[in-house]
Parts: sequence; structure tokens; C-alpha cells
Amino acid sequence: MGPKDWPTLKKHGLESTMCNGAEINLVDGFNDEKFHEKLIQNYTAMIPLVAEAGYKNLICFSGNRRGKDDETGWNNCVKGLKQLIPLAEKHNVVLVMELLNSKVNHKDYQCDRTSWGAELCKRVGSENFKLLYDIYHMQIDEGDVIRNIRDYHQYIAHYHTAGVPGRNEIDDTQELYYPAIMKAIAETGFKGYVAQEFIPKQADKIASLKKAVEICDI
Repeated sequence: MGPKDWPTLKKHGLESTMCNGAEINLVDGFNDEKFHEKLIQNYTAMIPLVAEAGYKNLICFSGNRRGKDDETGWNNCVKGLKQLIPLAEKHNVVLVMELLNSKVNHKDYQCDRTSWGAELCKRVGSENFKLLYDIYHMQIDEGDVIRNIRDYHQYIAHYHTAGVPGRNEIDDTQELYYPAIMKAIAETGFKGYVAQEFIPKQADKIASLKKAVEICDI
């Protein structure tokens, strides 16, 4: 959620576990230098607001490849992100790049593999830049969810859930076994949030959410 929603969250004692509002969109991101001026302007304004509100995570995106190879994408992202890292470190805000699948939902998105995102984290070289590991998206593009969580957990700041296929409830109607995934996340020592991001098919959406929370409560 962005700044306009934060007062409502605070009124009800809720936290914005992943703030937004600085990105341009999902396709125009840090992997293209022509968007850097606008992105740096947006994030420079937003980072202090996130900190002032008492929050920590601020989402960002690689953007679409548009013909760029991996090396070009990494280099451009580093060039843009490193201009923001000192400000993020000063305010203890973490810029979090989401991993999205490029097979079904976000064609041509560049940060579509955990290994790609992890390499970017290594190159940026700051604890204030990490990844949003969306379990739904990564199951579609690469699978091997538990192994990748174990291998790359040090670069992950946040997790999203959803069932595969269809992005629906995370119960026994789909191919992922979330209790094992949650156990693997917990075993890494993760202290952040796992956010439910599925689109419920059941009529009682609150019941679906309650069940999902119980599935993830290990």
C-alpha cells in the first residue's frame, strides 16, 4: 500500500508490510536507463516517507527486457539502484525487487528467476536491496521452490503466496504443499512477513483467508 492508505492501516493497527507508490509500473523499471531519472526522483521522495511512517519495505521492479540481455539488465539496474542505496541505508528502508513470472502473467519481465535477482543483490552489495520471492510466480517459471528458498534466502526480504495453477486458494486444489514451504522458510531464520496474495474462488473469501493463514501457521 502507498501513503494514502497508511492512515487507514494505522487506525486499525495494521502494518504496510510492502509499501508501493514510487514505481512507474511493472514494465518500465530499473533495467532501462531511460527510466532512471523518473525512478530516482520517485524513490528519493518516497524512501523518507516510508521511514517516517515506521515501515521498512518499498517495492521496485526490473521492468521488461525489451531485447536486453542479462548483463545489460544487471548493469542498468545497478547503475540506478546504487544512486538510491545511500538514502535507503540512511532511513533503514529496504528496496525490494519482485520476482515475477514471464511465462504466464508478465511476458518479457526480466527479473523472472531467483538466480537473476540474487546476482543483482550481489552486485548492488547492500542489505537495503533484497528480493520479494513470490512463490506463485517462481513455481511457474522455475519450480524447485524449497531448494531455491534455502539457497537464496539471504537475499529475500518478503514472500507472497498463491496457488498454482490459477493463483487461487493455497489448499489441496493445487500443486504446491504450503506447510512444507513455510517450514523451509522458517528454517532459514526468516523474521519478515509472508503475505497472502491469492485470488479466492470460494464464495466466502474471509473463510478462504482464514484457512490460508492456518495452512501457513506451522
